[in-house]
Amino acid sequence: EVHFAVSGGGSVQTGGSLALTCLASGFTFEDSGMRWYRQAPGTECELVSSIDNGGRTYYPDSVKGRFTISQDNAKNTVYLQMNSLKPDDTAVYYCAAGFLPSISACFGLWGQGTQVTVST
Repeated sequence: EVHFAVSGGGSVQTGGSLALTCLASGFTFEDSGMRWYRQAPGTECELVSSIDNGGRTYYPDSVKGRFTISQDNAKNTVYLQMNSLKPDDTAVYYCAAGFLPSISACFGLWGQGTQVTVST
């Protein structure tokens, strides 16, 4: 059964940093790309980072230069380092494998997300 255990959220002030961790299980991790998503109240689920099985990464402009995705295949774990956080980054963060439908990434079907709150 596919499952993602996300941890590392919390509350920080503007300009602070947080590191999120996602332990994946139930599939062949090294063959799959991984993605981080977030959803703030009243907004759609947003892709904030992805990494494919070749190590290529993607970031939308909203987080480019501030967030860094990485993975450790030996640990079935993907990370999201978030620096220079802004109040707009406040959301629940989820991770998911690339083969799963993006539309359902923020439903929490495969594990709970973690709350990130950035205050002014």
